[in-house]
Amino acid sequence: MDTQQFTVQGMTCGHCEGAVRQAIRRLDAQAEVQIERSSGRVSVRSACSRPALAAALSEAGYPELDPNASAADAV
Repeated sequence: MDTQQFTVQGMTCGHCEGAVRQAIRRLDAQAEVQIERSSGRVSVRSACSRPALAAALSEAGYPELDPNASAADAV
């Protein structure tokens, strides 16, 4: 299992964190998910591919930010 790091937009509350966890666990029930809401960071330990995890996050309404974008672009 690999650990993937994502920075997503739109997580503002505990409900958002729950939605992110649920989206990942629908894809992989055994996934380990750690969330840092203030920075939008999501760490996922899973056997699923990065593109599959990113798609699950995006479909749940939490798209991954472009790692090359500046913080000002995310606002």
